[in-house]
Amino acid sequence: MATIQEKIDLLKKKQEKVKLGGGAKRIEKQHGNGKLTARERIEKLFDPGSFVELDQFVTHRCVNFGMDKKETPGEGVVTGYGTVDGRLVYAFAQDFTVEGGSLGEMHAAKIVKVQKLAMKMGAPLIGVNDSGGARIQEAVDALSGYGKIFLQNTLASGVIPQISVIMGPCAGGAVYSPALTDFIFMVKNTSQMFITGPQVIKSVTAEEVTAEALGGAMTHNSTSGVAHFAAENDDDCIKQIRYLLSFLPSNNLEDAPARETGDSPNRMDEGLNSLLPDNSNQPYNMKDVIKSIVDNGEFYEVHAHFAQNIITGFARFDGQTVGIIANQPAVMAGCLDINASDKSARFIRFCDAFNIPLLNLVDVPGFLPGTGQEYGGIIRHGAKMLYAYSEATVPKITVITRKAYGGSYLAMCSQDLGADQVMAWPSSEIAVMGPAGAANIIFRGDPDVQAKTAKYIEEFATPYKAAERGFVDMVIEPKETRPRIIAALNMLATKRENRPAKKHGNIPL
Repeated sequence: MATIQEKIDLLKKKQEKVKLGGGAKRIEKQHGNGKLTARERIEKLFDPGSFVELDQFVTHRCVNFGMDKKETPGEGVVTGYGTVDGRLVYAFAQDFTVEGGSLGEMHAAKIVKVQKLAMKMGAPLIGVNDSGGARIQEAVDALSGYGKIFLQNTLASGVIPQISVIMGPCAGGAVYSPALTDFIFMVKNTSQMFITGPQVIKSVTAEEVTAEALGGAMTHNSTSGVAHFAAENDDDCIKQIRYLLSFLPSNNLEDAPARETGDSPNRMDEGLNSLLPDNSNQPYNMKDVIKSIVDNGEFYEVHAHFAQNIITGFARFDGQTVGIIANQPAVMAGCLDINASDKSARFIRFCDAFNIPLLNLVDVPGFLPGTGQEYGGIIRHGAKMLYAYSEATVPKITVITRKAYGGSYLAMCSQDLGADQVMAWPSSEIAVMGPAGAANIIFRGDPDVQAKTAKYIEEFATPYKAAERGFVDMVIEPKETRPRIIAALNMLATKRENRPAKKHGNIPL
C-alpha cells in the first residue's frame, strides 16, 4: 500500500504531466510560430498567483480510430478562474499543443462548466481560441459539444461580459461561439477565422486566397467587422483585454467600476471654440473633440478599423465609464451607412445591457445615398440604430457639434428617441435637410430666390429654432462641453425608466 507521501508525489507527477501539455517539442513549435502556450496566456491574463485551475485531470472517452490509445493532457483546454485587477474572472484557453486544441465531448464539457460558473457568480468570461476545430474521431459528440457551448453563450448574453480571443486558427462551427460573444480580439499574422478554409474555397469556387487574406485579423477588423480589436502579438492582446475589462462591470446588475483619474470635472478647453472650420462643408477630426472632453484624453476605441465614418468606444468622465458613439466628419463626411448602422447599434445595445451611459456626438449630414446602399437594405440596417436607442434605458446625452439633418439625426439619438439631455454648439445646424437644399425647394420659381435662400440659411442653419421648440435643452460654448456632460451624468445617476413588459422585441436584423 502506498504511503501518503507517495500519493502526494503521484499527484505532483500527474500535475506536471498535464502542465506540460503536448510536450516540449510542441511547446517549442508553438513558440516558433510566434504564439504563447495556453498556460502562458492564462498566467499573463490573471493577477499573479490568482488563477485556480479546474478539471485538470479530465480526459476524453473516445475509443474510435485509436483515440483510446491517445493521451490528451487536460483534454486540450485549460479552464478555471482568478482575478484581473482584483475582480473575479473566468476563462478557458485551448491548448494547441494537445491534439491541435481540437474540441471533443469532454473538452466542450470543461468549457461549458466555466460558462455556467461565470453565470452563477456574475463574472466576465474570457475564451481563448486556438484550435484545429472539431475532433473528427468523436463525430457527433464533438458536434454536440459545440451546440452546448453556443447555448451557454446565448444564455449569458447581456448578463455577463463575454470576450473571445482568437490566438490561432478558428474554423468551421467553432467560429460561432466567438460570434455570439460581446467582443472579439484577434492577433495579427497568427490568428484566422473562417467558416470554410482556402482549400475548400478553391475546390468549390476555384478562388485562390491565403488564410490570412481570407480570415486574418485585419480582414475581420476592417472588412467584415467580425472582430473588434487587432493586437500586434499575444502579449499586446492580453494587455488590451485587461484594459477593456477595466471599463466594464462584472455583470448586468452592477455598474462599471469608478476610477480616480485626477482630471478635474470642471476642466474646460478653449481649443474647442476654434476647432471647427467656419465652412460647414469642411471636415475635422471628431476624435480631437473626444480626446479633449474625456478624462485625461483616454479613449479606447471599439471597431476602430471598421466603418470609420462612425466612432464607438469607451472613455471616462470624472472616473465613470461612458460609451461614446460619434459621427466622423473626416470619413465620408460622417454619413451613416449600412456598416456604421450595424456597428453602432450593437455597441449601443451592449452599453444598455451593462448599465453604461451613452454619449452621442452628432455631426451627420444624412444616410449615404446610392443603389448599393438601398439594395443592401440601408432602411433595415438604419432602423437598427433607431431601435437600439429607443430600447435603451441608460442615461443618454446628445451633443450636436455641427450638422444634424433629417432621419440621420434621429438615428443619432435626438430628444424624440429618448435623449435625456440634448446640448448644441452654436455651430449646430438642426433641420429636416441641409438649409440650402431646403431653400431651393421652398423658393423654387420665386423671383427673389437668392435673397430668400440666404435669409433662410441664416435663420435655420443654427440651433436656435430647435431650442425655441424645446428640442435642444441648451446651447453651449464648445469649451464648456466636458463640465456640462459631467453635470448631466451626475443628474442622471438616479434615472429609472421602464419599458412595456414583453418576452423580447423584434429588432430589424
